[in-house]
Amino acid sequence: MKSQIEKLIQNSQTEIIYDASNGNKPADEIERIQRWKDINKERKAEIVKVNARGKIYNSSKYGNYQTVDYLLQHEYLIKQKNNLYVEERSEKRRATFLNGVLQKDEAIAERGVEREHKKEKIERYKSNDSKRFYYNRMRAVQYAENWWNTYNSKYKKFENDCTNFISQCLHEGGAPIYGMPNRSKGWWYTNNNWSYSWSVANALMWFLASSEKGLQAKEVTSAEQLIPGDVICYDFDGDGNWQHNTIVVAKDTNNMPLVNAHSTNSRMRYWEYKDSHAWTPKVKYKFYHIIDDH
Repeated sequence: MKSQIEKLIQNSQTEIIYDASNGNKPADEIERIQRWKDINKERKAEIVKVNARGKIYNSSKYGNYQTVDYLLQHEYLIKQKNNLYVEERSEKRRATFLNGVLQKDEAIAERGVEREHKKEKIERYKSNDSKRFYYNRMRAVQYAENWWNTYNSKYKKFENDCTNFISQCLHEGGAPIYGMPNRSKGWWYTNNNWSYSWSVANALMWFLASSEKGLQAKEVTSAEQLIPGDVICYDFDGDGNWQHNTIVVAKDTNNMPLVNAHSTNSRMRYWEYKDSHAWTPKVKYKFYHIIDDH
């Protein structure tokens, strides 16, 4: 199976640049690759080179069927106008074989949806305290760059880790915590315990929308208004349940955000996420500029 997985990895390089018509791929994945090509065309960005490597981390056999789970890591060299940058992504995939013949190769769902506490009440904290904190955007971005594809043992790792990762970036950038030990209040992490707003995408979005103490943000109307260190929230289904968060780490030549994230670990990914398995035409976004003065 190892040699067949190696072949899949090699094929993934040419597929992304040239052809997404592999018959072993589901139609929705072929469509996803095509959406990515289309958005790059709109951005006047070209994928000029792809490097891929993979590692098998699980294999199961049921009679004549065998499933192999592997981690596929891509590096994309992207040229936009006269600039070059590298986008990276780490994706979990599953290949299914029948009598040793490949039947299907697909991504393991990238939802990053943290629904555990969807209905929990998140207290809106109001305060007359006008004191703000100094947000070190460079430190937040450096943390996002250092840990985009690995996990800091200083913090708990979650199965759906996207919001936990963004909270870590904000905290390492100097955002103060408060509200302990009430999990529905404030934004905090301590002694292996945490608020809903620290780890649940929906809760963090509502916290950023309403906080008037400590970590605060201003909602802006467009992605262009964001700068590195700011946050984008995603409601992929458009149903009011916010499912994913990313942090802006750079801007492209069109002044649009490039983001880092966990769940499907991503670096310098174009902010719209149209190449995501979670994306739907009903998607909604929230753009939050972190207030960073004293």
